[in-house]
Formats: sequence, C-alpha cells, structure tokens
Amino acid sequence: MATATARKIVGLFDPWSLLLAALTIGVFGYGVLFVPNFFSAFNLSQLAAGVAEKSLLALPMVLLIIAREIDLSVASILALTSVVLGLLLKAGIALPLAIPLVILFGALLGAFNGTMIAFLGLPSLVVTLGTMAMYRGIGYIFLGAGSINIFPETLTDFGIDDIPGTRIPWVIVPFLVLAPIFAAVLQSRPFGRRVYAIGGNPAAALYSGIDVKRMRFWLFVVSGAVCAVAGIVYTARLANARANNALGMELDVITMVLLGGVSVWGGKGKLTGVLWALVLIATLRNILGIGQIGGDAQALVIGLLLIGSLLVSNSTGFLVSWLQNIGASAKASG
Repeated sequence: MATATARKIVGLFDPWSLLLAALTIGVFGYGVLFVPNFFSAFNLSQLAAGVAEKSLLALPMVLLIIAREIDLSVASILALTSVVLGLLLKAGIALPLAIPLVILFGALLGAFNGTMIAFLGLPSLVVTLGTMAMYRGIGYIFLGAGSINIFPETLTDFGIDDIPGTRIPWVIVPFLVLAPIFAAVLQSRPFGRRVYAIGGNPAAALYSGIDVKRMRFWLFVVSGAVCAVAGIVYTARLANARANNALGMELDVITMVLLGGVSVWGGKGKLTGVLWALVLIATLRNILGIGQIGGDAQALVIGLLLIGSLLVSNSTGFLVSWLQNIGASAKASG
C-alpha cells in the first residue's frame, strides 16, 4: 500500500516539472536576495492577485490541449461575461443571482464552441479564432466603448481584500478551490484517462468505446464556465466591466500551458508542470516590473523562455532516445 502511494506521488512529477520547479525556485530565490521589496507581504499578495484570472483560464486549457483541441476565445468569453455581469448588476439583479447566471452564460458560450467543433467537425483553431472576435464584438454591442464601474460593495471587497489574518487575496481562492479538482479529475478519474486517450489517438479512443464527440463538447462547456468565473474575478479585482477586458490574455495562458510541458500535439502533459510555469512566469513578470522593465520587454523575455524550453525539451527527448538506442544496440551485440 505504501509503495503504491509513493508511486502515485512520484507519478505526479515528471522530469520537466522538476526542472521547472528548480528554475522557479531559483528565480524566486534571486528575487528574495537581490530585488528590493520583492519578498514583502504586499508584493507577494499583489503577485498572487495579478495571476488570478490567468490561472483559472489555464485549468480548462490544459484539458483541451491534451485532448488535441484549443480555445482561443477564453479571454473574449472572460470579457463578455464581465460585461454581462456589469449589465445585470446595473439592471438591479442581486449579486447572488447574477453570479450563477453569468456562469451559465459562459457555459452556453462554451457550448456554442463545442457544438461547432464536436458535432459539426470544424477545427477548434478556426472556430475559436472566429468566436474570439465574435464574443468580444458582442461585448461592444452590449456596452459600446464605455464601461461599468459601480458595483456592490461585496463584489469590490472580494476583489481587493485578503483572507482575514493572511495576505492571501480572496481573488485567488477560486483557483485554489478548482485546481485540486482539475488535477484529481485529470490524473485519477476515468474522465481524465479518456482525455489522454483522445489526445493520444482519437481514432483508437473512438474504437475503444469513448464518446469522443461528447467528451470534446463538454470540455468546451467547462472551459466557458471557468472563463465566466475568471470574468467575475477580473471584474471584482479591477472594479471594471468593459468589452476590451483581458485583451490578449489567451496568448499568456497558452504560453503557460505549453511551457508547463503539455504537448501541442495532445496526449501528454500534467497540471503540476503548468502550475510551476504559472508561478515562474508570474515571478519573472513581477521582478521585471519592479525593475521598471515594460510590458513589451517582459513579453520578449517570456517568449524567449518558451522557445528555449521547447528546444531543451526536444533536445532532451532526442538525447534519451539516442541513449536508449545505444543501450539496445549494446545489449543486442552482447
């Protein structure tokens, strides 16, 4: 029993996750030792709050990319659900009712993506590229170029306050609740095994009895619902609902997922690696921001990091295969 448990724990960590963990700890340690005010409670709280939405969007993106799909509309769904939340509250709808309505609306947006992809057979890249523009356009139709900035105190307090007695911001709590659920489903439940099977070989998954179309559909529904949660968090944190919220955030999310070791070809990847990538990118951006380095330069650094990680990953895979071939040849000749 103990051996099986230990094997499960080890299985959660692949070599790439361990490398990311070491790199993240190194960067964090550099910030603690050499960057003024980095390790202050206020800065760490702001660091966590600043990635609250991206961390949420990364959760369903991991499942989608493992299943050989992608959702480029995640940031647009966030923006549109933010607009809808603002309009509902402005119309006098109570916050406890508005929140489930917004999450349901996000799920419907995801269901539209899922229907086009799973049941009509259209490529997810093309569909979500179209809905990325369409959903943001609907936001502009609903609200125009303006914004809504008046919200119930309960919502704004959630956006700026910390958990009592800690410096943990409330806005990171939805991620802390959902991340273990996603990890457990992906690594330990039949649903997760089906996701890997679909990503590894969709045809074989279909012949093994997996309802591939239905699985793909529900992955996009979940993505839409989680994007709506991220939209609520974003609105609360910035006390702002507008159609251009989270512009370009989908690229940051995809970068985190790929850097975390999820294969762009599907069938491979773990949430642990993505979580390390999330912390690494957030820490890097924070350190660069403290050093007065602008967003464009930060994007350059993150882009180079992603390209470098892919080169290292491919080189490592080639080296391992080469060593295995040498070992097999030596054993055959012996």
